[in-house]
Order: sequence, then structure tokens, then C-alpha cells
Amino acid sequence: MLDFILLFSFATFVVFLIPGPQQRYAAIAGWTGLVLLLITEVPYYLSLSNLLYPVLAILSVPFLLITAKYLLKGDQAVLSLSRAAAVGYLIYAPFGFVPAIGEWLIGVVVGEVYAILTWLGIAVTLMPGNIIARNIFSVEIILACTGIQGIAIMLGVASAVKTTLRQKVYAFLLIVPTIYLLNLARNVAVIVAYADQWFPYLPEIAGNGEYGYESFFWAHNIGAEGLALVLLIAIAYALFRIIPLLGDLAIRLSDLYLGEIRGIWNKIKVLSTITRR
Repeated sequence: MLDFILLFSFATFVVFLIPGPQQRYAAIAGWTGLVLLLITEVPYYLSLSNLLYPVLAILSVPFLLITAKYLLKGDQAVLSLSRAAAVGYLIYAPFGFVPAIGEWLIGVVVGEVYAILTWLGIAVTLMPGNIIARNIFSVEIILACTGIQGIAIMLGVASAVKTTLRQKVYAFLLIVPTIYLLNLARNVAVIVAYADQWFPYLPEIAGNGEYGYESFFWAHNIGAEGLALVLLIAIAYALFRIIPLLGDLAIRLSDLYLGEIRGIWNKIKVLSTITRR
């Protein structure tokens, strides 16, 4: 089911990139696939005590409704946002859909993380299955640990508006090396924090029944993902400096979505007042 949703969303976003009257409907289908993907993954992330993605899944439903409304109107800002998602999907697709390419990237990241840990004098063991072990703990490096998702998203954002060749080159140099290197540092930090049990706190919140998991939760689910979000915002801000049209698009989209949310909230307040009467 998950593979089908991925392929459906990818295919419809590809259709969206083809000029024609079908674009708005293809974009709605693509966004619907992404939202279904988030919702489908909620049980998995809850099993990891990860609340970020379940929250995103909840927020994605009103986002989809608003996006569909403005796509049907042919709103250029929302069409540009959809273009960013489609291009990001195209960049991610070879790694996500072709096992050999994805495994190659994972293998590269595993080798580099292992080399960094060894260079730092931190004793680890490289095990089959892209697993790095230290003490009695082990971490499996998967595609989500390679940084390709963040790279694809930000390159997609950079493609949302027309740019010069110089802007394209600067955007690429800002996004790809920065995210890739920071992701290596993140993997190193999470492995050491988990293996050396830096954060064995609040097991009733952070635990999942697995010994020592609390340190992984705080290092990965809170620290690393929170820092990654901050860094992506910082990279986005730098992109706005390189590509001013992106900043204009961000303001337009912010006004649009926040305005819609305020409108929905006001309607809810009116309905609640009527109900109380």
C-alpha cells in the first residue's frame, strides 16, 4: 500500500510538470498522495515515540483542503509551491524507488560516518545491514539518514520560481554540501549520544520498552530533528537572499494560508457561540 501511494503521488506530480489544463488536478492528486503517505506512517512514528510526523499528518489535512481550493482557482503561488514539490520528488525518486541507488547512497553515508567516528577516536563496529554498533547499542543507517530528503526538498524550493544560471549554481552550492555535511554530523552525534547513554531521562515519555532507548529519543527525535528544522529554515532564509523572488513567494503563501486558517478559526468560534445559545 505504501509503495502504491508513493508511486501514485510521484506519477501525478510528474504529470503536473507537463504544461496543460490537467496541471491543477494532477497537483491536487499529488498532494493528496503525500498527505495519505503521512497519515499511513503515523503508527510507525508513534511506535518510535516520534510526535513530529503525527503532528504534521494532522496539519496536512487542512493544508490539503486549502491547497486544493487555490489550485482549482489557478492561483500562481500555490502552483509554484506544487512545482517545488514535484521537482523535489523527481530528485528524490531515483534514491527512493531504485533500490540499488538508494543502497549505494546509504553505503556511502555509513562509510563516511564510520570514518568520522574512527578519526575522532570513538570505537565503533561496522556490522552487516548498514549498522554501526558501540557498546551494546546499534544504529541502522537508512535512507532517511542520508539527508537526501532535505536536499530534494530544498532544491525543489529553489526551483519554485524562475532563476538565473548564477542563482541556480549558488543555490546548489548552498543546499547540497551544507545539508550533506550537517547530516553526517547529525548521524555521528546521535550514535555517540545513544551508545554512551547521554540522555537517560523521562522514560515514561521517551521510552518504548527497549533498554536505553530514551537517549536515542532525545538525541534523534528531539535534538537532531529540532536542529534540522532550524537549519532548514536558516537555509531557506539564505535562499531568499540569493533568489529574492522566493522571498516574495513565501510572503504570498504565508498570507494565503494564514488568512485561510484565520477564516476557518473565526467560523468555528461563530458556530461554537451559536451552539452554546
